[in-house]
Amino acid sequence: MKITKMNLYTVPPRWLFLEMETDEGITGWGEPVVEGRASVVKTAVEDFSSYLIGKDPLLIEDHWQTMYRGGFYRGGPEVMSAIAGIDQALWDIKGKYYNAPVYDLLGGRCRDKIQVYSWVGGDRPSDVIEGVEVLIKSGCTAVKMNGTEEIHYVDSFGKIEEVAERIAAVREKFGYQLGIGVDFHGRVHKTMAKVLARELDQFKLMFIEEPVMAQNNEALREIVKHTSAPIATGERMFSRWDYKNLLMDGYVDIIQPDVSHAGGISEVKKISAMAEAFDVGVAPHCPLGPIALAACVQVDACTPNVFIQEQSLGIHYNKDGDLLDYIENKDLFQFENGFIKIPEGPGLGVKVNKEKVLEAAKIGHNWKNPLWRNYDGTVAEW
Repeated sequence: MKITKMNLYTVPPRWLFLEMETDEGITGWGEPVVEGRASVVKTAVEDFSSYLIGKDPLLIEDHWQTMYRGGFYRGGPEVMSAIAGIDQALWDIKGKYYNAPVYDLLGGRCRDKIQVYSWVGGDRPSDVIEGVEVLIKSGCTAVKMNGTEEIHYVDSFGKIEEVAERIAAVREKFGYQLGIGVDFHGRVHKTMAKVLARELDQFKLMFIEEPVMAQNNEALREIVKHTSAPIATGERMFSRWDYKNLLMDGYVDIIQPDVSHAGGISEVKKISAMAEAFDVGVAPHCPLGPIALAACVQVDACTPNVFIQEQSLGIHYNKDGDLLDYIENKDLFQFENGFIKIPEGPGLGVKVNKEKVLEAAKIGHNWKNPLWRNYDGTVAEW
């Protein structure tokens, strides 16, 4: 079997889909994208296609090593996301070739279902009570929300109080059965992160996410002194080499590799195995589309230290398209008491509606994240 063609589709709201064709009629799908850099990742995939076309798609590990090590310069979000989407498509083909789910080819499933969580509120969350109520009615048992808006190196305690009051209202309304993750989103610098973490400790959070930017992970050794909440990070880390020092330092409780950013199924499985050796849990990052989520679930199914899965149904970014718009088997991600079932279909288990993809690709997108500034005009983290 040989790879014959690689088609790329830029579709709303901010996704990029890859369709990989073979001479035996088996097609694999992947989702290679960096939010806000879809066109750059598209070019990287096209660059890799000159190597891949004509090759046997079943030789996944060799292709991964060639794409990663074949260039003198390696790594980074765009290149690793291109490799990730290609890797997903290769596994989809291999699963369909052997008529087995990807997780069966990775050792078999170790669970029957996986807990999921949903986003509530937007980039600037205010009243989240109504949003949580809607999610609970849909079957969710865990939610995540952004913590702050712009916040300077040292900023007003009033911003800290706003976050605390919002989470206090959620706890008072829904109690401690609801899992609550608070995403600092890398917006908070070390000094204020310590203050915010201490103030939120009373609410017994499911986790605090990305309390500082990944480039500043050494600050975690200070932040952990101010909270008992589990510390989660990793969505902006792209290979096992990026995770190596984080795990050895011992200040993280949950890692969040993204199957569309961190080298795909092959690499996230290896990263998760590294984390297991350090007694660290995994909650894969996935505010993306249906192919990315399907790839995550394949990893979740056969990875014992995964404990929850992010998914983006109804997320505030999905204004011009949502996960279920692009797939035929819409029951694939149906919640039941906070869990989704492990799919049994071959490959990634997702049936892409190509007609819908082609239609949406005519519209495309040029999504970019907002540029925020602090009160004094300096650029703020978004």
